[in-house]
Amino acid sequence: MSSDTVVVTGGAGFIGSHLVEKLLEVGYRVMVIDDFSAGSMSNLSNASEFGSQLEVVRQDIAEPGLAKVMEQAGPRYVFHLAAQSDVRRSMADPFHDAKVNVLGSVNVIESSRKLGIERVIYAASGGTLYGEPESSELPVTEGVKHQPLSNYGVTKKVVLDYLFSYREAYGLDYVALALANVYGPRQDPHGESGVVSIFAGNLAAGRTCAIYGDGHQTRDFVFVSDVADAFVASMTKGSGEVFNISTSIETSVNSLYWEMARQHKMSLHPSYLPGRTGELMRSCLSNVKAGEILSWVPHVTLSDGLSQVIEWVNKNN
Repeated sequence: MSSDTVVVTGGAGFIGSHLVEKLLEVGYRVMVIDDFSAGSMSNLSNASEFGSQLEVVRQDIAEPGLAKVMEQAGPRYVFHLAAQSDVRRSMADPFHDAKVNVLGSVNVIESSRKLGIERVIYAASGGTLYGEPESSELPVTEGVKHQPLSNYGVTKKVVLDYLFSYREAYGLDYVALALANVYGPRQDPHGESGVVSIFAGNLAAGRTCAIYGDGHQTRDFVFVSDVADAFVASMTKGSGEVFNISTSIETSVNSLYWEMARQHKMSLHPSYLPGRTGELMRSCLSNVKAGEILSWVPHVTLSDGLSQVIEWVNKNN
């Protein structure tokens, strides 16, 4: 059991809280840094059972004082997951998006440099990083050109450039995980969150689900516990690399809906609304590189993962 301490920015969020639990389980002390604009203490209820092994600090990553807070923990690794993650908000308010995702990330990286952090492990966005690739390029490998089509995607890409620059100039090591469409328990089923949690919330309440467009658009759905495993694997492997964390399986929104309806034992048809401007038609990422270098593969099937989401939503809403 390691006595090392790690920092997780955004650790009270959906993905972050699962990572925090995983790190605690394998013996790390964890400092969570979160401004609670999206995260919540309820997400950390399981993690809190580890007592003094967990410390939670309310701190905006874009504000001064971050390095001082991190220094108190004396971390060896920093997992950077804090972000403004709403694509539509990034288009409506690009200044806020850039403040959190660019300036906040630079603050995390610069603080890590000052403190002599061994490695920064960054949550990049596989769903936006590659833009709309040609069908012949699917599943997309890490070698495909980065050409995001949203402000959110641009900010996440810029941080990759900063990480590369800091590694070259200062020797600050990093790994970046380009996450596919992550789903699982604790993802907010209200408002504009992931389609899985939205469908689960509506089906649990007996409400008609809305599908934007014809439902033939595809996504690569990867379960949150598998994603947490990938972050842990990145602590000791993959120096200076970007890895797609995905299933390499395309699933249409229609197929997703009907599998969830089947598990709910419902035959309620969805309503179809006009497609959203700028939405990708197909998204699927190759995870071969992660398998070869990180020795990581996803274990949770879509059917099993959806059943866990449905169980969680039924219990908590």
